[in-house]
This record gives sequence, C-alpha cells and structure tokens, in this order.
Amino acid sequence: MTLAVGDRVPPVVASDTSGEPVVLDGSEEPLVLVFVPYAFSPVCTGEVHALRELAGDVVQAGLRLFVVSCDSLPALRAWLEHEPYDGVSDFWPHGAVARAFGVFDEDRGAARRGSFLVADGEVRWAVRSDPGSARPTAAYRAMIDGWRGSTSP
Repeated sequence: MTLAVGDRVPPVVASDTSGEPVVLDGSEEPLVLVFVPYAFSPVCTGEVHALRELAGDVVQAGLRLFVVSCDSLPALRAWLEHEPYDGVSDFWPHGAVARAFGVFDEDRGAARRGSFLVADGEVRWAVRSDPGSARPTAAYRAMIDGWRGSTSP
C-alpha cells in the first residue's frame, strides 16, 4: 500500500550519497523524497534536471530534497554528482525504503515514481506518475508554495 497524505511514515534510516545516515520520516527536518526507478535513464534524468530549477526554492522553504533510487551508491553518486541536492541509495537491503513508502515494484526490482513531503513523521504531500511518465514540475512548485504558506508566521 502506497503511503498517502496523513499517513504515518515508518522509521526508516538510510545513507545519503556521502555515506551519512539520514532519518527519512521528517522527524529531524522536513524532507522531499523523490523516488525514481533507474539512475541515468532518460525520464529519470529529465526529472532530476527539472528539479534543479527548484533547488533554491526547496532550500528557502526549509526543505531538504533527496532523490531515492535502488541503484548502487556509486552509481547514484555519479548520476547526482553535479546536482544541488543529494540522493539515497536503496540498494541494500534492496528496496527497503521504497517498500516502506509503498512504491517498490517487485517485478522490476526498482522504485515506482512517487514523491513525498514528510514532516514530523507524517506524509504531508504526495504525487505519483505512471511508468515512463515524469511527474509535473508544477506539482512540486505548488507543494513548495503550500509548504511556505503553512509554515509562515
């Protein structure tokens, strides 16, 4: 079952591409988790490049963005080397993070396209797209604007 807005996020800890542990339930800081099937694939690469345009707004909104993939740490690190955000390798135990969020495709051994804003242990926003279809950048823009509005004094 894919997590939906209002669902509690299970306690998941994974390593970012620098090898540092990250708590992925948003309890330490609000996170945007962008699950992608395969590093270096055309649609995933297009999505990553589109997110680059939003990186400054993500930071200004007090959010931290991670691209999550079941690819190995070296592959994910190389793919995201020039991007303004970090990644989480869900390679081992294979797909554990994607499973926790309900976006692991058992037949393909990869994550399905799903994005989540998590804060204080809860899903606050989510968007998904079909295989081969990029998530709309406008959905991220609306999420960022909505988050800013909900956290402003």
